[in-house]
Amino acid sequence: MKDKIEVSINKNKEVYFMFIKELIEEKKRREKLRVAKKAAIVAGVGIVAGVAAGILLAPKSGKETREDIAKNAEKTVEKVKDTMNKTMDEMTKATEDAKEKSRSKVVDAAEAVEDKAKEIKMDVKK
Repeated sequence: MKDKIEVSINKNKEVYFMFIKELIEEKKRREKLRVAKKAAIVAGVGIVAGVAAGILLAPKSGKETREDIAKNAEKTVEKVKDTMNKTMDEMTKATEDAKEKSRSKVVDAAEAVEDKAKEIKMDVKK
């Protein structure tokens, strides 16, 4: 009986280690999402700076330059909005997927522990 209890304890340890591994992987996924968000922001700022530099350095009259700035500013704002919306949608979906996966792992681990506890109780009663 002692061997059965030790086997059950070892199986529970495996479940806990798997759960901890999943938590670590979840943390890594969240960090990647955070980095992706920063990258999207930096890309947006880079686009704006590039457009502004290109317009200001172009050999045109003041009026033409101002018109170009206005046109390109609108285009750039739309590009930045689209990029940010796309990134936020992807991040939201990834976060929801990760939450669901974590919930599932927690439930699986809890059920495994509960099953092992029942097995141990049954073995002890025998």
